[in-house]
Amino acid sequence: MTSLLKRLSLGALALAALSGSAHAQMRAERTPPGLTERIDVLGRGFAGQVGIAVQSVDRGWRTGWKDEELYPQQSVSKFFVALTAMDAVDKGRLTLSGPVTLTRDDLTVFNQPIAQRVIAGGTYTTTVENLLVDAITKSDNTANDKLMRVAGGPAAVRRFIAGKGLGHIRFYEGERALQSRIAGLTWSQSYSIGDAFYKARDALPLAVRRSLFNRYIADPYDGAAPAAIVGTLARLKRGELLSPASTARLLTIMSDTRTGKNRLRGGLKPGWTLAHKTGTGQILGGEQAGYNDIGILTAPDGRSYAVAVMIKRTATPLIVRMNLMNDVVRAVIAAHEADGGSLVL
Repeated sequence: MTSLLKRLSLGALALAALSGSAHAQMRAERTPPGLTERIDVLGRGFAGQVGIAVQSVDRGWRTGWKDEELYPQQSVSKFFVALTAMDAVDKGRLTLSGPVTLTRDDLTVFNQPIAQRVIAGGTYTTTVENLLVDAITKSDNTANDKLMRVAGGPAAVRRFIAGKGLGHIRFYEGERALQSRIAGLTWSQSYSIGDAFYKARDALPLAVRRSLFNRYIADPYDGAAPAAIVGTLARLKRGELLSPASTARLLTIMSDTRTGKNRLRGGLKPGWTLAHKTGTGQILGGEQAGYNDIGILTAPDGRSYAVAVMIKRTATPLIVRMNLMNDVVRAVIAAHEADGGSLVL
């Protein structure tokens, strides 16, 4: 009888422990009070198609506004090229110090600061790491496309996304192919010099351009769900995607991003940090297809939050878009501070 009572008592204790653990997990995954409502207000009040996602890196909860839909990534996709390249470094297929030579055949379109060096000398030799830094911090299209090819091409990026189970994220064929298709052009290397791309695009009938522009917005070739992006950011921060050294290096590079100083970064409070990547799409008739910022906010106490604000389509002034991103960050910070700003889970 004593033995039976002891077993029953231990079983009750185990059940209570399990119940307490489940309760703790539920508490840990509960979104802070008011945050979901604030995100809803921001999403609903924006004059355009926007997706917002916020995920706690440490506690796991996630909230958002229309965050399961696909939104044009534009240069946010450089984040996935960077992950693929760093994974290749971890697997010994690449080294950060490895030399890479670019020629005029590597030049792309739009933002490509590295092109000046290539054109000046006919060729330009740099390293894998420098390409990575330029692609992320300057959003250099030529650096990104070259890094993509060195890491194995578009197929390698797609394999990484699928292999890691990152969710609803598409990757196209790189900047040249993506921007040409959106504009209704077939890429010619002559478009990489001067204003040749703009002239070729402007020569197309407006009705054709409008049709293709709308097609891209409706079903973006490089589309990604904000929910999947914040999940990826959270896994990166937790060290689940890359080695510790590669994780630390990539997050440091993302912390040095120079683009989008008044997007997510504009909402930071002193002591908070941001590692992020912006994305900016083409404009037609005053409307822009893709205006984004995604990143990891870290509080002074060390807790982190993955955030993505992705605007699919809007004609609102830039300051309105920036204010939206600022306000999302402020909402996360306010929720963190209301929760005590503590490391205790």
